[in-house]
Amino acid sequence: QGQTVESGGGLVQPGGSLTLSCARPGTFFLPYRMAWFRQSPTGKQRELVADISRDGTTKYIDSVKGRFTISRDNSSTTMTLQMRSLRPDDTAVYYCNTYTTIWPWGQGTQVTVSS
Repeated sequence: QGQTVESGGGLVQPGGSLTLSCARPGTFFLPYRMAWFRQSPTGKQRELVADISRDGTTKYIDSVKGRFTISRDNSSTTMTLQMRSLRPDDTAVYYCNTYTTIWPWGQGTQVTVSS
């Protein structure tokens, strides 16, 4: 199995949108409850942002509800996080992993929200 690869980050103005992607060559995500995490510049540890269960049930932390959407593709080889109405406090490095973080962490993808 390959390493986890996150992509899609960048610099965006407040109110903007980004879509992050996660892939792990050789791995199907469907057997796992998957999640997105983030670590802010001042964060002491990674924070769970959103997760998607094997049956497709999704959960979000309060600060991103209504703005972020987590999903898997039909082949379940990639996972995405659609982010809209971005705020400066969304600035962080975003990572994907299983909900119980059983995989080594990837490099993450930097999201910077700034005017």
